[in-house]
Amino acid sequence: MYYRQLGEIPKKRHTIFKKEDGSLFREQVMGTKGFSGTQSILYHHHMPTEVVKSELIGSYLPEYEEQGSLNHRHFLTDQITQTGDALSGREYILGNDDLLIGFANITEPMKLFYRNGDGDEMFFFHHGSGKVETMFGTINYRPGDYVVIPIGTMYRVVTDGSKPTKALIVESFSQITTPRRYRNEYGQLLEHSPFCERDIRGPETLETFSEKGEHEVITKTRGYLHRHVLNHHPLDVVGWDGYLYPWAFNIEDFEPITGRIHQPPPVHQTFEGHNYVVCSFVPRLYDYHPEAIPAPYYHSNVNSDELLYYVEGNFMSRKGIKEGSITLHPSGIPHGPHPGKTEASIGKKETPELAVMIDTFRPLKTVKKAKAIEDDQYMYTWIEK
Repeated sequence: MYYRQLGEIPKKRHTIFKKEDGSLFREQVMGTKGFSGTQSILYHHHMPTEVVKSELIGSYLPEYEEQGSLNHRHFLTDQITQTGDALSGREYILGNDDLLIGFANITEPMKLFYRNGDGDEMFFFHHGSGKVETMFGTINYRPGDYVVIPIGTMYRVVTDGSKPTKALIVESFSQITTPRRYRNEYGQLLEHSPFCERDIRGPETLETFSEKGEHEVITKTRGYLHRHVLNHHPLDVVGWDGYLYPWAFNIEDFEPITGRIHQPPPVHQTFEGHNYVVCSFVPRLYDYHPEAIPAPYYHSNVNSDELLYYVEGNFMSRKGIKEGSITLHPSGIPHGPHPGKTEASIGKKETPELAVMIDTFRPLKTVKKAKAIEDDQYMYTWIEK
């Protein structure tokens, strides 16, 4: 990311910064990779270490299925009945040692604050609107927003109550960034990037609470949830600056890259983490070679598993898929258009599809509970009648 500053900060870092009563604001350096990664400096009314109670809640890691036959799989998120806030309402579906992928029916605002000490989190807000309140400030969200929250950030998701929020969630055990090939040596997004810094939103407002009193924060780290009771409000930051902060990008601002013949999936890449990428399939013009076949060719994921979350529109290469579907096409066997979809795509000028794709470079494991929302006949839907 690039440099931002919000609120009040002193002229020089690591120098005296006083409140009106003459006491000191408390400086916190928050960074990745020790002191060699991206970082920000925050100024608190109170010591961020001031905790009056700490206790273990329990493990949050999901239980995975035992290895079965290698299948293409289809999960229906509209069959998930669990609801709650952005933490209690999330259900894990797939995961590995690099990331966890879940879905949340968010029907109520978070009352407590939460932080993930195991890695970054990314929400893709499919439906609903509201705000994400963080120690860096507030980001308002709407349908189509990706919101990336850095490791260790205290936050809560507050729905506005207009309608339930539905979100695809990635919990990443590495930092989520923009694609390296779209950045120059200085970190700036290049001219051929499908989006630029103008499309990225940081925190919009910084609310500061200076009062003392006990406030509970749920901390996720080392595979467990922990309860920490602070002796002050979690949002006591008066100002910060740096390169590490939560940010948002709306899928509508992704500018598709097209060509005379079918373009490979990497042209849709939007984010990356260690051993995985996130891509955005957006409405776009089809290939314009006179003999082009717009539908993708059959291909083998020899080094990656491919997950697709279907947002809206008629996805041109699939049958039997609906809004909120998740398909998994694992490495080791080929996949591609359903019968008739290749022929039907010829001569088409555009597609209205909207989808999020996650390609992982290590196999994804399926959470046991996800079996309840699976279409177990999906593997056999390529049989020509």
